[in-house]
Amino acid sequence: MVKDMRIFLAGASGVIGRRVTESLVAHGHQVVGLTRRPSPVLEKLGAQVAIADVYDRAALADAVRAAEPDVVMHQLTDLSAGDRTANAKIREQGTRNLADAALDAGVQRIIAQSICWVYEPGDKPAAEDVPLDLDSDADRQNTVRAVATLETTVREAPEWVVLRYGMFYGPDTWYTPGGFMARLAHDGRLQATADVTSFVHVDDAASAAVSALHWPTGVVNVCDDEPATGYDWTPVFCQAVGAPEPARSDAPRTGWARGADNRRARDLGWTPQWPSWRDGLSATK
Repeated sequence: MVKDMRIFLAGASGVIGRRVTESLVAHGHQVVGLTRRPSPVLEKLGAQVAIADVYDRAALADAVRAAEPDVVMHQLTDLSAGDRTANAKIREQGTRNLADAALDAGVQRIIAQSICWVYEPGDKPAAEDVPLDLDSDADRQNTVRAVATLETTVREAPEWVVLRYGMFYGPDTWYTPGGFMARLAHDGRLQATADVTSFVHVDDAASAAVSALHWPTGVVNVCDDEPATGYDWTPVFCQAVGAPEPARSDAPRTGWARGADNRRARDLGWTPQWPSWRDGLSATK
């Protein structure tokens, strides 16, 4: 791996961002972490802290320019309140502002967080060449179009990598004891369905982001080796978080809920510590 790179990390104080920061520093890189307020945690991890709001274009541009980074990494989300509209906004406007700041500063490479459940319907896990589901129904369309905008914007950089992550689980996520999905499970509101999900442990998501510093330009699915129906993973999750056995839905699988194929990431040398959600979810007990 190339050493001593300067990385401007937007979303550095988030669940993935903190792990990415720690790993980047451990690999000998310099990290400038963008946050909206002072962050003793990032400083303790060895990062410099740049304080700015991603929606303040001028302040963001100043922060990126001052950092003089080799790479800008986008790990921004807005999911704390479970608000998909807020998350769509950060994918569209936040990405636009961050990309403009990077390009204006002469940054050659942008690495950005995306998701892998935005592919069009199909019968098997989707590889990266499957089109996005831009003709989906209205409820899903806002998410898919925001992801498409994010990815199109990132492609303006001379070099870019889009990380289409699976569903995050592990510490500090919704899928952990006390997390949002665990609360649904305890309330009896999490059904086992035929829909297929690809998961990725947050530590594996972070390791992929670090590896992407030297990946070729392109889109990469970052998920574990075992796409799974809700019939398979939901009972395991409920047991792991001490919730009752879930009710079973007999509804047919939603067409787009097909999971994703991680072979390209593996071909690039990425090996997940948790190849299956079975072991990862059980470890959350």
